[in-house]
Amino acid sequence: MDNLLSIVTFIPALGALILGVFLRGEDEAANRNAKWLALIATGATFLISLFILAQFDPNDTGFQFVEEADWLLGLKYKMGVDGISVLFVLLTTFIMPLCIAASWDIKVRVKEYMIAFLVLETLMLGVFMALDIVLFYLFFEAGLIPMFLIIGIWGGKNRIYASFKFFLYTFIGSVLMLVALVVMYTQAGTTDIPTLMNHEFGSESFSLLGVQIVGGAQTLMFLAFFASFAVKMPMWPVHTWLPDAHVQAPTAGSVVLAAILLKMGGYGFLRFSLPMFPVGSEVMAPLVLWLSAIAIVYTSLVALVQEDMKKLIAYSSVAHMGYVTAGIFAANQQGIDGAIFQMISHGFISGALFLCVGVIYDRMHTREIDAYGGLVNRMPAYALIFMLFTMANVGLPGTSGFVGEFLTLVGIFQANTWVAAVATSGVILSAGYALWLYRRVVFGDLIKESLRTITDMTRRERAIFAPLVVMTILLGVYPALVTDIIGPSVEALVSNYQTALAASGDAVQVAGH
Repeated sequence: MDNLLSIVTFIPALGALILGVFLRGEDEAANRNAKWLALIATGATFLISLFILAQFDPNDTGFQFVEEADWLLGLKYKMGVDGISVLFVLLTTFIMPLCIAASWDIKVRVKEYMIAFLVLETLMLGVFMALDIVLFYLFFEAGLIPMFLIIGIWGGKNRIYASFKFFLYTFIGSVLMLVALVVMYTQAGTTDIPTLMNHEFGSESFSLLGVQIVGGAQTLMFLAFFASFAVKMPMWPVHTWLPDAHVQAPTAGSVVLAAILLKMGGYGFLRFSLPMFPVGSEVMAPLVLWLSAIAIVYTSLVALVQEDMKKLIAYSSVAHMGYVTAGIFAANQQGIDGAIFQMISHGFISGALFLCVGVIYDRMHTREIDAYGGLVNRMPAYALIFMLFTMANVGLPGTSGFVGEFLTLVGIFQANTWVAAVATSGVILSAGYALWLYRRVVFGDLIKESLRTITDMTRRERAIFAPLVVMTILLGVYPALVTDIIGPSVEALVSNYQTALAASGDAVQVAGH
């Protein structure tokens, strides 16, 4: 099928256009039609994206399904996927229909809500497929707008504060990336990502304002990109926008934020930082590894004292992303394999945990942990599903959470044993906060009067969780589904990285490695 990537990317946008142009009114029938059209558009996108996976050749480490066309002002429209990006495309198309199904109870501005999610899906898919830095930047930044609206219009009590905090943090981080993109274009004379991945940017050390810049221009450009991707992940200490955004966002907004938007930072490190600035990455790797280790421990401790369920899971997300950044900058096969696996796995597990919170929030309209207790007596099916994803979040063997954490820790151990030791303590802390949350919400006697009439999950809610349960267990017992696809591309990335470092060995030796 020709132009497969463009078809997958723009079906949701087409659905949004049809919704915006042809659907009129705010009555119940119009709202129902808006929901069904959005569900059909996202469902069709997922089904067509399976053709990408079916025709994808994991042993080809280059970009596949490449589409290229001249665009405005001499810019290029270029799309393609490799072993690193193809699974993020599928994760996005997999999660979005579940988000639409989870939003069935939305009553306010339903058409606009569905349009925002459909546009967001197109922009997120564009990020993972773009093979031109200008196109990547446009998709990357434009994705802020629908998410800003989703939090700001359909969010909770402090939604305006949370939406502006989210927007400003991520936007300011990306301004530095834009400067670096301009510098890259002036040096390399192209905006083509595959060409830039093979371009040698300057790595000779120089003095700037009396400070010795080890790794030269590469280190400065690495830091410019790092500012944007670290906020997006988010890494400690620029993570403070995430708990606010999660708490205020509607349930589906939290799912998209945790499952897909956070992954753009990790994907950016793999697509830009390691291949384009290997010397800069090597120079800054110790800092990133220790920031990641601090994030894992610090945010796990903060999660332990949370009274709001969404906030606890949000801090848990930051801790899990700490494993991802540490795995990536371990810069070895196991570390990067584990980081990508962890991102895919976290997409299912964290998305499901936010959906679990949404199920009881829809019934009780509170996320306070103290408002619950003894739910197993009234909601046995909910208790079972919540337990599965709590255990997966902890990293129980047999779930996808275990594979990702184990692989990243093996990779980190090869790079820095002290960082690995600190990071491993996060496994114990995650068991602490996750099981503490589960015990207080689900176990015990049903004492609170308000909970005596609470009902178990509906058929629709069970249907939403079913594919997430299947993927979490399937990847836990058969991780080769992911590792076989990403393995050759990661191997090529690590090999090119090591070759580039060997070619500019002086700069790396100066950095003390």
